[in-house]
Amino acid sequence: MKKLINDPQDVVAESLEGFAAAHADLVAVHADPPFVTRAGGAVPGKVGLVSGGGSGHEPLHAGFVGVGMLDAAVPGAVFTSPTPDQIAPALQAADGGKGVLAIVKNYTGDVLNFETGAELAEADGVTVRSVVVDDDVAVENSLYTAGRRGVAGTVCVEKIAGAAAERGGDLDAVAAVAERVIANVRSMGVALTACTVPHAGRPSFDLPEDEIEIGIGIHGEPGRRRIPLAGADEITEMLLTPVVDDLGLSGGEQVLLFVNGMGGTPASELYVVYRRARALLSERGVEVTRSLVGNYVTSLEMQGASVTVLRLDDELTALWDAPVHTTALRW
Repeated sequence: MKKLINDPQDVVAESLEGFAAAHADLVAVHADPPFVTRAGGAVPGKVGLVSGGGSGHEPLHAGFVGVGMLDAAVPGAVFTSPTPDQIAPALQAADGGKGVLAIVKNYTGDVLNFETGAELAEADGVTVRSVVVDDDVAVENSLYTAGRRGVAGTVCVEKIAGAAAERGGDLDAVAAVAERVIANVRSMGVALTACTVPHAGRPSFDLPEDEIEIGIGIHGEPGRRRIPLAGADEITEMLLTPVVDDLGLSGGEQVLLFVNGMGGTPASELYVVYRRARALLSERGVEVTRSLVGNYVTSLEMQGASVTVLRLDDELTALWDAPVHTTALRW
């Protein structure tokens, strides 16, 4: 294992320490328990947004703390859910008096721990609602979930719900927008190589040099099938087709097309995937009006990518376009 680390047990804490020092104008990092908030703290009169999950998927979630997205993020150990005693103070810190929306990826540990964290925060007077992101069409259930996994579509939920909160919506309105994004976003990914979790010190799964895993989860969970390595266009079609079919997209609709890197794939290859995905959508008469390409929901150094499609309407487009200022997303 070759990594730029000191002690594997210190990776998350030392990474957060560096993150805080590099972006002190945008975020504040709390050490015990560890969570990240906006530098200025909760915004009075605004619905707070909180998300979290295991570390190793950076910039998700801490990279999306800031104006127009999250008010707080809760990083667990690498590929491990944050604990309720981390989540509860993060929810409290995000409360500006109008309640807090928790955006939770559908992994059993995350869902259970956010439920308990919400109960603890509510006992201290914070109104909390939760939405669960389940955009991965690859498998209906997995080793870590009941139902579909929550993957790259989480970025769309955090961005658009964040904009809804920033414009002054109440908790019910912001939650309704988040639910509408969840209902209209789908993803599917591919792994070309495995990643190595620092404290494990070995690849998280075995994948021969001449094979790829279609429909992989963001922790290396098995996908739909393992197949021989194919060309980028063929792989892209294998990812996009089930996404489009599950959404039931038809000609004339407008979408956001998001190609996400898993951490070890260069941008040039992500754009090769984007090129083919956009062409396939065009062939179906679907118009891509918004795009995002890059490493936003990663799996350490895993090579691979995912394709996410979000069905847009005028309101969701406007909320996507609304200003955002975080370390990982800014316009």
